[in-house]
Amino acid sequence: MTTLELCAAAKKSSASIALASSGVKNEILMTIARLIRERESELLAVNAEDVDRARGTIADVMIDRLSLNHDRLEGICSSLEQLCALSDPVGEIIDGSTRPNGLQIFKRRVPLGVIAMIYESRPNVTVDAAALCIKSGNAVVLRGGKEAFGSNRALAGIIREALSICGIEPDCVGFVEDKSRNSSVELMNAVGYIDLLIPRGGRGLIRAAVENARVPVLETGAGVCTVYVDEAADLNKAVNIVENAKMSRPSVCNSAETVLVHRSIAAQFLPMLEDRIGSRCIFRADEYACQFLKVFEKISENDFATEYNDYILNVGVVDGTVQAIEHINRYGTHHSDSIVTENVGNAREFLNRVDSAAVYLNASTRFTDGGEFGLSAEIGISTQKLHARGPVGLRELTTAKYVVLGDGQIR
Repeated sequence: MTTLELCAAAKKSSASIALASSGVKNEILMTIARLIRERESELLAVNAEDVDRARGTIADVMIDRLSLNHDRLEGICSSLEQLCALSDPVGEIIDGSTRPNGLQIFKRRVPLGVIAMIYESRPNVTVDAAALCIKSGNAVVLRGGKEAFGSNRALAGIIREALSICGIEPDCVGFVEDKSRNSSVELMNAVGYIDLLIPRGGRGLIRAAVENARVPVLETGAGVCTVYVDEAADLNKAVNIVENAKMSRPSVCNSAETVLVHRSIAAQFLPMLEDRIGSRCIFRADEYACQFLKVFEKISENDFATEYNDYILNVGVVDGTVQAIEHINRYGTHHSDSIVTENVGNAREFLNRVDSAAVYLNASTRFTDGGEFGLSAEIGISTQKLHARGPVGLRELTTAKYVVLGDGQIR
């Protein structure tokens, strides 16, 4: 099928999943998990071919995002099982009232309809996105990155097979075979078929979707995240947090790209940080920070706004919480930012004034994740303010319908 034919088929079959019971939707998810486990060796072989083709064309940290193994496949299956345990938002009564004229008005959650996903190298997104859409009663059209094409196609085939086994039209999940940019453009312009487009990937992809799409777009993903180490920080705690935020998985959007350090503790903290991660990470430091580091590159202003997805960390020195907040609101992407401090007043000011989807006190930014927030999987991290913000889970994939019950009332 062409991309537009996939969109049309998803639209036509969307009622099949929108009207499915919670039991049927959970059965689909459990069937997907069963089939993934049964076909692990096949999936790993296909993924190994993707990795071999991509090696040398993308950075090693992006190879890590592309790669599947037993534990990652098991994690995908566990996420499906956790999603089954969550309550179904479809049909939930959000609000209700009875008017003086006797009309009963209920505000009820309903699916959005047909969602399009354009995403990059991570094959687990294929399952996460499809599963969340299925559970929330939405059809979905998936357009993954070319590096993971074989893995994505195999996983999408399993998902479509599970839908068929459970009596739901398989076209509720469409997979775009066209790897050219034209297919992305077609999704961005599929007015009348696509109710919401979600781009998930780097800043360039998200910007292209926001600037060019004629269908509604949920802006997600790009993460220029910062950890601010305050003068009242527990420095051992701060080193652990920065190490985790930067080094645990630098290729993901909730990893830290910048550490800001209060001027009064820079001489003590920066050597501690360099001792911990300096051999594994490149520091790009401002003029004041340079004097406390042995190995560094001098930073440019543009670096503070760069999402590296690599073992590179910006290091800046600030005069206090206000300056740190101003820096984050200027250079960040409104994703996730953290303050490390034992000062209640500084913590409160940071948490209230940093304009990001998730703000942290004494914790790593790496927790901005649907699973860590108790949402099971998430379809992306929204960095905008309408209609969802932060991890986008089941409820964020629904809209509202007013149901009005009368007995002959006229106006």
